[in-house]
Amino acid sequence: CRLPACDCVWSDWFDVTYPRPDKNSGDYETFENIWKNYPSWECAKVENISCRAEKFPNTSIADLGQKVQCDVNVGLICNNKDQQLGGIIPMPVCLNYEISVCCTPNRPECLPSPSTTSTTISTASPTTSSVSTPISTSTPTPTAQETSSSTSPTPTTTPST
Repeated sequence: CRLPACDCVWSDWFDVTYPRPDKNSGDYETFENIWKNYPSWECAKVENISCRAEKFPNTSIADLGQKVQCDVNVGLICNNKDQQLGGIIPMPVCLNYEISVCCTPNRPECLPSPSTTSTTISTASPTTSSVSTPISTSTPTPTAQETSSSTSPTPTTTPST
């Protein structure tokens, strides 16, 4: 049973980067970039995310014709090099996107209990790993968390406050 005070809360819309027109640029509304621009932003765990194009707030990102990653693990990533000619804009450049996230409040009663978990993964093929910025920088005891992501389009409705 969850406490109502621990239900996720939707943030305002974040737009911390703007895509430049060169091929190596893009739009990167990542949690890392949000923390760089808003060091006091706290989010214990991102439970949901909504991504939209700034100029087309009522159009699903799936209908914009751009290749965009929008998930609860990193935020939004759009690389100019992944875009094709055509679509909603005539150039292979990312639109300017913004994101809103639904965060678990950063309060002790809302966070998982500290525990020690060990996971071993064996595989015969080479693997790649990456390190991401932790969702919460104020939790003293690390905990193992399982996250899920989805590549299906997310609603672009503006959350009510």
